[in-house]
This record gives sequence, structure tokens and C-alpha cells, in this order.
Amino acid sequence: MFTGLIREIATVKSYQNNILTIKSKHPTKLGDSIAINGVCLTVITVHSNGFDLELADETRSIIDESKIYGKVHMEPAMMMGDRFEGHIVQGHVDCVGTVSSITPRENATDFIISVEEKYIAHIIPKGSITIDGISLTVNDVANNSFRLTIIPHTLEETLMKNYKKGTKLNIETDVFARYIDHILAHRGSSKKSMSWGDVDNMQMSY
Repeated sequence: MFTGLIREIATVKSYQNNILTIKSKHPTKLGDSIAINGVCLTVITVHSNGFDLELADETRSIIDESKIYGKVHMEPAMMMGDRFEGHIVQGHVDCVGTVSSITPRENATDFIISVEEKYIAHIIPKGSITIDGISLTVNDVANNSFRLTIIPHTLEETLMKNYKKGTKLNIETDVFARYIDHILAHRGSSKKSMSWGDVDNMQMSY
């Protein structure tokens, strides 16, 4: 499990035969779980200045391969007893979104992100979402897009400062929204999807 708080901007040294080699200052050991741009991967080799990770076919079929080159967000998995910040992130990418527009404001920047309409039910206004491994809050939701308002600190400390219109993004929707929707859709009820009010009520109970 992760929190969506980026610990380091790491560098991809190579990606060949499904093996991703990362240059990083973070000390790792064999078998560690590491999120790279929001994708949970397992350390299979440790080097003096980084580590190797292996991408399964399922992972490669979901993410955009532009997300495993150059600079990347890196977060190690939480350890028992760590302070919990951000939100619950599994490192399981649901879909690839696209930056539709970027609008600077007085003290923040608005990003409009487009996704396939079928994922909108799991993206909740004022709820949590993970973008390339970053824990963020959704401001508004439309039929096939949502708006994020990014403060200067987040923009400066992450790769979001380099995003442009058309940039592809790894998106993990809210874990509670996914679980609740799955339960409701398979309980034999005529109700096939939850409303935002349902999600808000469930989140308030945690």
C-alpha cells in the first residue's frame, strides 16, 4: 500500500525485455514494493545506485509506455508504523488519462483531465485520485473529464510542472469507490452503479 506522496524523482536508466532499471537514492532490498509513476512493481535486483523491476503483461497492457522513460515519480510502499498521509493508494492503475487543458490561476493551476466515460463513476467530486502516483483531490467532475487544482508546491516538487496538453497520465481512482460500486453491481439489485452521495456517505464512515 502507498500514500501518493512522492519520495523522489528517480531516473529510468533502461527498459528492455520487460525489465525496468531505475537510478535512485532510495535504499531497497529484494522483494520490496515500489511505485513508479503510480504503478506498483517488485524489486528483482538491487544495484549500488538503484534497482530493477519487472513489468507483467497485464501492467504493460494498461499503462502508457511513455510513463516508463526519463524522470519518474518514485514512492516505496508504506511500512507498519509509518505516519499515514495522502490517501490509500494500491498502485493498481485503472486507466490512462490525458491532459486536456492547463489554466494558471492566481495561486494555483487548473488541470482538466480526460478519461473514458466508464471510469467517471469512480471519480468523486472532492474525493481522492492518484495521478502518476501523486495523491490529489478532485474538484469537479464532468461526463468524461475532471478538474484538479494544483498548488505551487505540488507543481514544483513533482513532474506536473512539465505536463502539457496531450500528456498521458496513469490514473488510479478511489479504492472505496471501486469496492462499493463492485458490491452494488453484484448484489442482485437493479442498482448497477452508486451515486456520488452514496460514496460521500461511505467515505464519511471511515
